[in-house]
Amino acid sequence: MFTGLVESTVSLIESQRIGPGMRMGFDLASLSEGVCLGDSIALNGCCLTVVAIEGTICWFELGAETLSRTSLGKLKLGDRVNCERSLRVGDRMGGHFVSGHVDGLGLLTERRDEGQWSYFFFTADLALLRQMASKGSVTLDGVSLTLVDADDHRFSVALIPHTLQVTTLGSLQVGDSINVETDILAKYAQRVATTGPDLSIPH
Repeated sequence: MFTGLVESTVSLIESQRIGPGMRMGFDLASLSEGVCLGDSIALNGCCLTVVAIEGTICWFELGAETLSRTSLGKLKLGDRVNCERSLRVGDRMGGHFVSGHVDGLGLLTERRDEGQWSYFFFTADLALLRQMASKGSVTLDGVSLTLVDADDHRFSVALIPHTLQVTTLGSLQVGDSINVETDILAKYAQRVATTGPDLSIPH
């Protein structure tokens, strides 16, 4: 479980194709301290498992499902991604509950820069858009954000200068894709609304 509060950006230093999947090495720098094999780490919002450690470099294996649903397979050597280590019991909870299970991709169709602030407008599959609501939460490339508006055509977010500076979102340009995870509460609410609660009493 994560919060969507990015700790740092880290670089892809090596990538290898392995069958239908990929093996990627990222230099976590100071974030590698205390990381162990099997730990879960969110990279651009995708929860991945540490399979090997070499100094500050942590290795991850991405299956075909992960590559098809996220933008990680399009990374080039040297590209930076947003990194967050998983929550520990007793950690302060900021952002919102983020599972690290990317639901799909969004496409940046418009960017409005107003001084040091920016407003981003994205399109996404209708199934994702219907799990969003104005002032609700969404995770974009691992960053917890509040939705400004959302309808059946697009959604928008407002980014403060700090977010633009310390995450990869500041470098996004029109035509770029991002990993999207909708609010887990929206998923359950939609499920109940479409199927109805199970009121049967077992005998």
